[in-house]
Amino acid sequence: MVSISEIKNKLKNTPTEYLAPVIAELESDTRAGVIAECEKARKRIRDLEAEKARIDALWEFERKYPDCSYICGIDEVGRGPFAGPVVAGAVIFPKDCDILYINDSKKLSEKVRERLYDEIKEKAVACAVGHASPRRIDEINILQATYEAMREAISTLSVSPDLLLNDAVTIPGVDIRQVPIIKGDAKSISIGAASILAKVTRDREMVEYDRIYPGYGFAKNVGYGTGEHIEALKRLGPTPIHRRSFIHDYI
Repeated sequence: MVSISEIKNKLKNTPTEYLAPVIAELESDTRAGVIAECEKARKRIRDLEAEKARIDALWEFERKYPDCSYICGIDEVGRGPFAGPVVAGAVIFPKDCDILYINDSKKLSEKVRERLYDEIKEKAVACAVGHASPRRIDEINILQATYEAMREAISTLSVSPDLLLNDAVTIPGVDIRQVPIIKGDAKSISIGAASILAKVTRDREMVEYDRIYPGYGFAKNVGYGTGEHIEALKRLGPTPIHRRSFIHDYI
């Protein structure tokens, strides 16, 4: 008789989409351990089906415009930090894209974001990021700098979008039709992917800045005004990547 340990490993190593026939083969096994492992496997199947349903709902906005060949999601990260750039992401998916687990980047773990970043770049028709530097943020304010980063991301796409789905904003100076969606990074597959692209890009840059400017905790706080960051700012003074318009109360 096959041991429970062997059955456990077989179920664990079987991709979720192929679990059903494996479970069916074990239904006559009345051992409590086997029953428990089969129930865990069934939960994996239920979780996968629920995720597929959630992702299907995230295509709602993209499906509203069937005549548009290239629908581009736009989002940004980094409007609030004391240091570092604001980064915008732009993503165009093919209409038959089968990517799962996309969500607002803030709701995902770093490990999941990193994995999805690679998958997004692999499966997207086109994707790009745009930046606005701390100096530019100080020059024209964070909102206008965010718009600049978004326009840069759009302009560097390898194909020209027919439609932009934006997270909450309408971007000035863009001739492409735009649809602003409140909390769009949790409602649109394309906007959610753009938020992940922008978040991973910016976080990686802040890790590099932490090596260049140690002591501020940039790798951990990614430029946000944490207590550690504020104390370092008072003790060490600002770096070239600090936004002077954001930190005047602390220096």
